[in-house]
Amino acid sequence: MDKTNTVADKGALVKEYAIITAGIFLTAAAVYFFMMPANIVLGSITGLAIVLVNFIPVQVSVMTFILNVFCLVIGFLLVGKEFGAKTVYTSILLPVFLYVLELLFPNNSSLTNDLLLDTLCCIILISIGQTLMFNANASSGGLDIVAKILNKYFHLELGKGIALAGILTVATTILVYDAKTLIVGILGTYFNGLVLDEYISGFARRKRVCFLSEKYQEIAEYIMHDIKRGVTLYEAKGGYDQSKKVEVQTILTQNEYGQLIDYIHKTDPMAFVTVSTVSEVVGYWNKAR
Repeated sequence: MDKTNTVADKGALVKEYAIITAGIFLTAAAVYFFMMPANIVLGSITGLAIVLVNFIPVQVSVMTFILNVFCLVIGFLLVGKEFGAKTVYTSILLPVFLYVLELLFPNNSSLTNDLLLDTLCCIILISIGQTLMFNANASSGGLDIVAKILNKYFHLELGKGIALAGILTVATTILVYDAKTLIVGILGTYFNGLVLDEYISGFARRKRVCFLSEKYQEIAEYIMHDIKRGVTLYEAKGGYDQSKKVEVQTILTQNEYGQLIDYIHKTDPMAFVTVSTVSEVVGYWNKAR
């Protein structure tokens, strides 16, 4: 095996797990500093843990750990070995982070003393954390495992399975808290999904740049050799004067787009450029370089 490829693979794996760890930490911080003090119960395993500790006198971190391990065991028994190392890693790491925060910040109280602000901060932090995990092809375990069980035995789509499990989790708040907490939990779970979709799509968005220029070869070389992205050349014919031109098309990230526009302005200020947003790119382009 090529040693260079092996080192690169290990580096990519370390980077992936570092991103997952950051995502889990943000999720744990959202739970500990906003969900727990304000008694916000979103559709998640930690939300269920916050309810259950009112009946079973253990720490939220311990209850989260028990629930995650229970879900993992049931998942392995009912679904099989579809749950890889990442699912096990995130399922164990979340309660560990919660336990560390419990030790560092005992008797934690609300940072804002406002239910609405706590809910908004919680949703934003959790959505960022989940986005980081999803972009590393991981999840926080818990309800995702339940959703896979529902998918296998009841043929329920994964998204609907997660939504159903989340609604049932939020519904348990009525056993402990008032109707206001229940409504906040339902709305919070719904808006968390909306914010998460927006963050995920934002990570995946790219810029499609098309341009006509007398110096198209020089600009194309810059794209390929400096930005290190591919280009596609199209023969174009002007409708007004019937002149033949070459249109160049490329797909870039937001930062790369900024680089290219600066270079085009310097190289050919008269270049005709059109830009559109691409919601997602699938295939070799999207792999890490």
